[in-house]
Amino acid sequence: MKTSDFDYNLPESSIAQTPAEPRDSSRLLVLHRDTGELEHRIFRDVTDYLNAGDLLVLNQTRVIPARIFARKETGGRVELLLLRRRDELTWEALVGGKGLRVGKIAQVEDGPEVKIIEELDGSERLIKFSEPIEPYFSQVGNVPLPPYIHEKLDDPERYQTVYAKEPGSAAAPTAGLHFTPRLLEELQVKGVKIAYVTLHVGLDTFAPVNEDNPKEHVIHSEYCDVPLLTASLINRTREVGGRIVAVGTTTVRTLETAGFPYPSSDPLKKDGRMVAMFGSTDLYILPGYQFNIVDAMITNFHLPKSTLLMLVSAFAGREKILDTYEVAIKEGYRFYSFGDAMLID
Repeated sequence: MKTSDFDYNLPESSIAQTPAEPRDSSRLLVLHRDTGELEHRIFRDVTDYLNAGDLLVLNQTRVIPARIFARKETGGRVELLLLRRRDELTWEALVGGKGLRVGKIAQVEDGPEVKIIEELDGSERLIKFSEPIEPYFSQVGNVPLPPYIHEKLDDPERYQTVYAKEPGSAAAPTAGLHFTPRLLEELQVKGVKIAYVTLHVGLDTFAPVNEDNPKEHVIHSEYCDVPLLTASLINRTREVGGRIVAVGTTTVRTLETAGFPYPSSDPLKKDGRMVAMFGSTDLYILPGYQFNIVDAMITNFHLPKSTLLMLVSAFAGREKILDTYEVAIKEGYRFYSFGDAMLID
């Protein structure tokens, strides 16, 4: 297996620059894993593919306005992209600007002072604010859109899911952007249960794999949380023969982190039941991985040579996914964060 095995050519015109309006009017490409059959639908038609007794699991993380600007003592401009919070004042961040070494101090525009306290990989730094930055988000923070989106986003809420609740992500769990409150209500009326997990998305999730051997790539850990109620609903769904349908690769990784092989050698997990958990995950899913929890997934179209493309390839088969992507390009589907969706069942 090579990283080049997960490459494909995408015309720039296929990269979505703006979200669909309304949210559930985006297109939906349905891939049936058992037959390889494809169906071309509209996202709101997803109700036709979920059944009473199924459980839809959503990542309720909320994107923080993590792009912040500051001025060095010399007057030079500094750009900070907050990635992970270490404690009340300390963050891991990507920094843009010259001479940002340990000890350098900058002033956030209309906000607190910030100091570089450690150099990490590349342009990553450990920074410390003079006071908590969160109260200043509304006045100094900007939503950090992916670099391939060049259009200005007039409404920052369009880069949030309608159920976003727990602040902490540097990027949106984009598969969930297609849902509307009405669509979620229709699914519940049909008898589909809904449960929530949290995984705070870091930018490493979307980073390309640069190593020739994908197994040599390292995924940074991200915080995730599976509440007791969600674990219980998953167990109950399995007992009655329903499916676990994960919305987004972040939800897949969270559930598979909290899950375990059947049967398990751990005596506390010998009955093969889901357990609640919170902590960090660096689960890296490549072809050959055996999925223990997820039966179907809703996802967007992912970047070439990315860990996300490798994950969906593990779920449906590499050749099947790449063939499906080729069809999607020819059929004019929109790719990446604001693009269209796939249902893989």
